[in-house]
Amino acid sequence: MPTHCITVDLPNQGRRKVRARFDGGRMSSDGGALLLRAVDQRVGLTRRLAACFTDHRNPGRCEHSLQHLLAQRLFGLALGYEDLNDHDHLRDDSLLALAVGSADVTGANRARQRDRGHPLAASSTLNRLELGTPEQAGQDRYKRIVADPEQLDALLVELFLNSYAEAPEEIVLDVDATDDPLHGRQEGRFFHGYYDCYCFLPLYVTCGAHILCGRLRTANRDAADGAMEEIERIVGQIRERWPRVRVIVRGDSGFCRDELMAWCEGQLGVDYVFGLARNPRLQRALARQQRRSRSRGLASGRASRRYRDFRYRTLASWSRKRRVVGKAEWLPGRLRRDNQRFVVTSLERRRVGTQALYEQLYCARGDMENRIKEQQLGLFADRTSAATLRANQLRLYWALFAAALLEVLRQVGLAGTELAKAQFGTVRTLLLKVAATVRVSARRIWVSLSSVFPRQELFAHSLSRLREDASG
Repeated sequence: MPTHCITVDLPNQGRRKVRARFDGGRMSSDGGALLLRAVDQRVGLTRRLAACFTDHRNPGRCEHSLQHLLAQRLFGLALGYEDLNDHDHLRDDSLLALAVGSADVTGANRARQRDRGHPLAASSTLNRLELGTPEQAGQDRYKRIVADPEQLDALLVELFLNSYAEAPEEIVLDVDATDDPLHGRQEGRFFHGYYDCYCFLPLYVTCGAHILCGRLRTANRDAADGAMEEIERIVGQIRERWPRVRVIVRGDSGFCRDELMAWCEGQLGVDYVFGLARNPRLQRALARQQRRSRSRGLASGRASRRYRDFRYRTLASWSRKRRVVGKAEWLPGRLRRDNQRFVVTSLERRRVGTQALYEQLYCARGDMENRIKEQQLGLFADRTSAATLRANQLRLYWALFAAALLEVLRQVGLAGTELAKAQFGTVRTLLLKVAATVRVSARRIWVSLSSVFPRQELFAHSLSRLREDASG
């Protein structure tokens, strides 16, 4: 049954019957797509993203440009549509067609009769973005678009660099791995004992709110596998633009590997702070501080902690002694236990003190969890249900670049507002989901947004901010 014929009977309102029908015409629930359009025009993201692909299609037979297909895919994720199947209905959304840059926002001028009234691409067309391979794209009948992963990786870092008006003195690169549970027979499917499921093990590298790398990996490997190569690539690209910037690489104990630490130590202006897993030797080194913390905690009934700064080397896996900071903490109440934590660093004590190293520098890495949460919960980066690892990596890229769009919206359009630091899902719910209708005349396209939208002023303010110096 066509969507516009669906009728829903609701409970009566007094004596009146209540009936709902999907017959409102070309309405949209995604008026915030106008903000995404303004972001894209400001930074040229989809234009630059399209340059990372090779399109073997015949231009004379294409109604949807590569840039428009990419914009439709990214905007869809940003607006909360995780499934390609959603675009079989979204292809009729005139507002989304306006946002992606289509000249025919009603689809009235499509070449084939069956496509008229559908201004955007269907799911089958969008799916071809993910299926092309370098070996076959030139000869394949349908899968004729192929991505260059190296260019996509470089673009993520370039977007981060362009977000700064001038070079900072110091940046912190956070590195972490997470699980991406699988529910099918995808290529690269392995069981991971720690997460107790079949999954991928994607690697993320971030700097503040910016994601510089998202690498989809199989789960049959160490969490730090490939991290040094990614850090080396990212630092190299950053140093080309900012040759004097100091870099601190930060991660949990899963990345405390001699190879990565030795690489940082061999680079000028690159330091590290990594968690260090407990062992009996480390616990003995902190025994005195732990006894004192326990005594003070038992006397006061409150948590007590002490720190020790010392030099340490493993029996076999490390190539040299390194600075280690240990935290000896006593937790009261129902927990009532010792809590020892250790970090290893190349930073000298005169630069960062013992307590500050742990509490201010290392513990701040917890904010990276918000970036991963936004990726997986807000932008569906774990929607890796394609058959091949290459296609699933591209799905991760879609989430990464959708995050780049929304981050510009937060940093520029929403700067100084109550949503400046809101999660992507919150921004979507409160600002992007607004009812709108589109009317097309010979000279104008009219967009009518809901008159009862509670954040009209914030919407208009954000749109105005994004349009200022849009070419910058």
